[in-house]
Amino acid sequence: MPGAHLGVGVRPGTAADEVLALVGAVLREAGLTEADVRSLGTLDARVAEPGIVAVAAALGVPVRGFPAGELAAVPVPHPSALPLAATGTASVAEAAALLAATAGDDGRAGPAGGDRRAGPAVSAGPAVPPAGRDGGVLPAGPECAVLLVPKRKSRRATCAIATFAPLRSNQVTSVARLLPLTDGYIAGEPGSPPTIPTPHTTAAMDTHTHTDAHDLRHHGDAEVRDEKLIDLAVNVRTNTPPDWLRKRIADSLTGLAAYPDGRAARAAVAERHDLTSNRVLLTAGAAEAFVLLARALPVRRPVVVHPQFTEPEAALRDAGHEVGRVLLREEDGFRLDPAAVPEDADLVVIGNPTNPTSVLHPAASIAALARPGRTLVVDEAFMDAVPGERESLAGRTDVPGLVVLRSLTKTWGLAGLRIGYVLAEPETIAALERTQPLWPVSTPALVAAEACMSRAALAEAEHAAHRIGVERAHLLAGLAEFDEVRTVAGAEGPFVLLRIDGADVVRERLRSLGFAARRGDTFPGLDRNWLRIAVRDRATTNRFLQALDQALLICG
Repeated sequence: MPGAHLGVGVRPGTAADEVLALVGAVLREAGLTEADVRSLGTLDARVAEPGIVAVAAALGVPVRGFPAGELAAVPVPHPSALPLAATGTASVAEAAALLAATAGDDGRAGPAGGDRRAGPAVSAGPAVPPAGRDGGVLPAGPECAVLLVPKRKSRRATCAIATFAPLRSNQVTSVARLLPLTDGYIAGEPGSPPTIPTPHTTAAMDTHTHTDAHDLRHHGDAEVRDEKLIDLAVNVRTNTPPDWLRKRIADSLTGLAAYPDGRAARAAVAERHDLTSNRVLLTAGAAEAFVLLARALPVRRPVVVHPQFTEPEAALRDAGHEVGRVLLREEDGFRLDPAAVPEDADLVVIGNPTNPTSVLHPAASIAALARPGRTLVVDEAFMDAVPGERESLAGRTDVPGLVVLRSLTKTWGLAGLRIGYVLAEPETIAALERTQPLWPVSTPALVAAEACMSRAALAEAEHAAHRIGVERAHLLAGLAEFDEVRTVAGAEGPFVLLRIDGADVVRERLRSLGFAARRGDTFPGLDRNWLRIAVRDRATTNRFLQALDQALLICG
């Protein structure tokens, strides 16, 4: 890989041991060794500090001292007020790392310090015209310096790592790893710039029948077909199915000569929700359940609460129904007001947590929609990504007309296998079952459903839900650093919804940088200025944040 360049900021008199410990921790985090480091950059007034001298001697690299004015001219992603007041630059570590990487690496422009094992040498880095914005990428011709590890802090020191990488218009900046920020990449940190939202008003509550141009059949998988992109458009958990589930599915292939028998899986789902089997119907994913509901139930006034997954409305329309909409508003946080649903609606569909807003509605608010003669459909496809499945209505038998839909494809990575289920009153289950074709769920899918109901599987799903929460917080903190980006507050699902002026153009630019994001304009109630982003691991999130930074810069 290209050489790594350290940026180190220290307060006067900082002990060498503290700086050495911080640098060592940052190198370990990046998976780098001392031999990977090419230079150390810092404020020119700090080159003789004991910690700087000790690190340079330990690594055998030159020290590059940069004037405060040059450091201040470098856009950094994590500015802080304290170093700005003390040194005139908002992040000595990040700015110095970027300048050091730009100044020279293995014969590139700028002095390399001669024999890298000859001991510390001090050289002034050349002036580098800043061509980037607030984002940890410093372009220089066909290449650029990028942060491998953003600012890390100890009590009196900071450290960052940058490298020199190709910058092409049609791909993601090529670096070995882009790692998370555990200290400093947090919205609201002292010294961080405030996020100033731009005024925007979405559509108001609307219960009229629609025949508009929203592409209700567009789903996230369309964003990643035929192209090798990093997938932030599909909400299936990565690195799934787990090995044990793959094995169970593979073992089931020996029984393919027999017709599927869903009794064991049905009983396992019923037991998991403390219900009787006649309240459970297994389906080929939750999408099939929407089709069954649209065809089997004699509804007159169906209403779908939007923005949400568009397949329920599409299925109802295909079945010949005129569909009313309740459009939740951004200024209300896309949160449900039960009073907005028309009293004469005899079928109401709502998601919880809702796709794409990631809002988790209180169970009591949803249950308040129940009425005599009304079917209340709650799409809980992402509820198992919520720790403790709080606000779930699955297993409730005291809510009249309640139908809960669940999917196993998201958490367990079974989108290609198609498996979900319906929980409802026995009469509703019977009506749906009569509409189903024979043997609608394959043997491998039935085996997977039964396996995912085990105690060990439920514990694994719960652990995954907690992990998603941690990674979502990291994504939201990174997005909060952009003045151009506004996210929907209180996200609880494995995805976040964000608004950017001209998001459709930004989305295309992200594609050219290697990332697929879910367009928002196909969801009723949203427009071209919305994107949905799936929660991923921190390394992927950090790479996305840097790509977003470049996309916003290019889109202006």
